Amino acid sequence: MRAARPLLAFVTFAAALACSAAMAGSLADVEIYDRTAGRTLPIYEHEGRFYVAGEPRHQYELRVRNSSGRRMLAVTSVDGVNVITGQTAAQEQSGYVLDGWDSVRIEGWRKSLDEVATFYFTKLADSYAARTGRPHDVGVIGVALFRERGPYNKPCCGPVLEDRAPTAAAPEASAQAADEVARERDASGARAETRSQSKSEAKLGTGHGHREASPAQYVNFRRASSTPDETIVIYYDSRRNLVAQGVLEPERPWYADRRPQPFPNGFVPDP
Repeated sequence: MRAARPLLAFVTFAAALACSAAMAGSLADVEIYDRTAGRTLPIYEHEGRFYVAGEPRHQYELRVRNSSGRRMLAVTSVDGVNVITGQTAAQEQSGYVLDGWDSVRIEGWRKSLDEVATFYFTKLADSYAARTGRPHDVGVIGVALFRERGPYNKPCCGPVLEDRAPTAAAPEASAQAADEVARERDASGARAETRSQSKSEAKLGTGHGHREASPAQYVNFRRASSTPDETIVIYYDSRRNLVAQGVLEPERPWYADRRPQPFPNGFVPDP
């Protein structure tokens, strides 16, 4: 019996991922890497939750590293949307398959076995989730990790997706119809939420950016359990909003802790 189709594992060549800012679980480390700034975003803990501060218009990617020697499936969602299928996320859906100690870079929404549409931080109204009628879970990233059951035959080359048996057309059609109903029902909610935030900085979401090459392939994967062995959750928003929520301390000006000097030297500059 064919296993539920494992999501493509990005064709990435083993790259050691820095762990200094990683969200470390027992099974995997997760990082959010700001591609525009060229740095891994720090992860902050507040009241039992984990947060990162994103910068509007900056592209980013998710980096997941398997911390065990066993093959692992990482079902990944951004803003409540599965990053491979575009469906409203559920743990039983497809994900990326990682070999033991391997890592994967998830650079965007998967459009095919060859391309992704890049992730970038943007206002809620411009987020992919809001533009497809699903604004209510914007601002969170989830990685559900599943161990593999039994032995497997490693593919000859490249990263792979979980290979699922084909599904009937009817459920797919009904899912599409449900999405259309959700769009109509939630459109007013998205506009109302955007208006309610107009007095402060708009909440951050993740946009559907330009397409870029990202080859992947399918592979068989049998989950050891129908429930995740571990789930890693990271919330994100702008720094300003995280300060307003009490997650981060306000930034102090560079001169805040400097003792004033009566003779700091120099001539009188223009104001």
